[in-house]
Amino acid sequence: MAASERSPKSDTPQIDTELVRELASILKDAELGEIEIEHGELRIRVSTASALAPPAPMPQQMAYVQQPSAPAPTAAAPVHAESATTAEARSAPQEGTIPSPMVGTVYLSPEPGASAFVTEGKAVRKGDTLMLVEAMKTFNPVTAPVDGTVKAILVSDGQPVEYGEPLIVVA
Repeated sequence: MAASERSPKSDTPQIDTELVRELASILKDAELGEIEIEHGELRIRVSTASALAPPAPMPQQMAYVQQPSAPAPTAAAPVHAESATTAEARSAPQEGTIPSPMVGTVYLSPEPGASAFVTEGKAVRKGDTLMLVEAMKTFNPVTAPVDGTVKAILVSDGQPVEYGEPLIVVA
């Protein structure tokens, strides 16, 4: 039975286990953390145990319009000096560093032009939203795991990030 065919007894799609095995094989061979396919109403996602992270609570109706990216500069852009705290946090992982839960784009504010969720030096409580990571047009909040103070923000607004990449330090 094909992956998208329906069982005569129900309206739910039947899972093609051979397809799942094939996806798992591709995942392993290509050394990927996750692979997902969608065909009609059927969606299959296979991921390795290391790629699994606890699901982030979904914001209710969070609208964020992505601004068109600026053209790439032709000359080297000037390098801005960063604070000693930020440079130190980038150089070596430290206690309180919060990694990206997924591959995506980081947004430091709830919408373009709005104030950032947090700034360096701001006190935060466990569960406070620190930033958003957008993946596949879904905005996932990155929340404070503990009460503390924002020591360093290691990313900039609109920056692409990888799974596990350090985003912010809260201690």
